[in-house]
Amino acid sequence: MIFVDTGIFIAYVNKRDINHKRAMEILEDIMRGKYGKAYTSDYVFALLKTKDVRKALNVGRLILGGDDLPRFVEILFVDKATFNKAWEYFQKYEKLSFTDCTTIALMEEYEIDYIASFNSDFDGIVTRIF
Repeated sequence: MIFVDTGIFIAYVNKRDINHKRAMEILEDIMRGKYGKAYTSDYVFALLKTKDVRKALNVGRLILGGDDLPRFVEILFVDKATFNKAWEYFQKYEKLSFTDCTTIALMEEYEIDYIASFNSDFDGIVTRIF
């Protein structure tokens, strides 16, 4: 199983992003099931922002499916227990944002093996595909 971080989605829809080509390769592998079932979270979804609202909407459609796009990723929701575990991680890992800590807590809870992310702050904590 694999967790998909915000930057992968943003780079995928933004052709000018330095990571666009790699994001396309990663998401195509994920869509083909190379890493098993794919997940993201409501916290990741909340970060979908770009200077171009259309791109943010395209990322939302990519995650949610529709408009001839199959849904390939499941959204996990942060509950109270996950929030509390994320708070523990946030106090432990100073380099991570709270959203990143919710990701780690969800990965632990759902036994997700990999994270697709361009954020090197995950290195040494979870196995990152980039």
